[in-house]
Amino acid sequence: MQEMIPLKGAAVSAKLKQEVQDGLTRLHGGHTPKLAIVRVGEKPDDMAYERGAIKKMQNFGLDAVTYSFPEMISDEDFKQEFRRINENPEITGILLLLPLPGQICQKEIERMIDPAKDMDGISPMNQAKVFAGDPFGYAPCTAEAVIEVLKGYEIPIEGKRVTIVGRSMVVGKPLSMLLLKENATVTICHTRTRDLPSECRHAEILVAAAGRAKMLGAEAVGKGAVVIDVGINVDADGKLCGDVDYEAIKDAAAMATPVPGGVGAVTTAVLAKHLVRAALEKESSERG
Repeated sequence: MQEMIPLKGAAVSAKLKQEVQDGLTRLHGGHTPKLAIVRVGEKPDDMAYERGAIKKMQNFGLDAVTYSFPEMISDEDFKQEFRRINENPEITGILLLLPLPGQICQKEIERMIDPAKDMDGISPMNQAKVFAGDPFGYAPCTAEAVIEVLKGYEIPIEGKRVTIVGRSMVVGKPLSMLLLKENATVTICHTRTRDLPSECRHAEILVAAAGRAKMLGAEAVGKGAVVIDVGINVDADGKLCGDVDYEAIKDAAAMATPVPGGVGAVTTAVLAKHLVRAALEKESSERG
């Protein structure tokens, strides 16, 4: 019996690092692209992602600065602060950590963000471009990271049956559009899908993005399937785990991303790629 191959993010991240380096050599201004990470409150998940993003930017030769605000900042005060960051010419791109606290109107902030600085595809304009198949839109980094993992390991997408478990605007929906663009046949499932394991077993590529620890086991994975686990959860023992029970699927899946060490490492590398792209596009528009 062939052993399941782990699809580790580090190898894909290294390829993206080379793309970023190539992009930096094409910049004429001599400045280093700068990412603004905007955080409200001190949620452990946000802070962990922020640390990982800053480390990746530095590792890729890019700048990152954090703007943190108290959990109870008023809607008006936050909008004022966000407007300053958004209009700052020294900021190349913005990563806004979501969701925002209830007192802030998140939809209005999403509409405010400059689409050219929107590194995680939250603005209505970027969302529309992704859904229209327009290559000039910024897709959410996690959704794009799934495509990068598949391409990085030279896993064919065209014509494949792909099932996505999860329908969020962060992963499920935009990823379905990116996969359709690659000519995959896409099914979107979710936690209320009837007989979810049966739907998943038909998939040649299964993407788990529902945010529930180890919700998919061996019964949900067809023989020889490729499994991409986007989930980051904490199990009963306090250990990080995905939406897929990694140990349980080893006899069924041909390949699978581990958690940690899989898609997460690629997500921040995609963020770096977006930042350099934004710097190149800004320079190009300024030079006319």
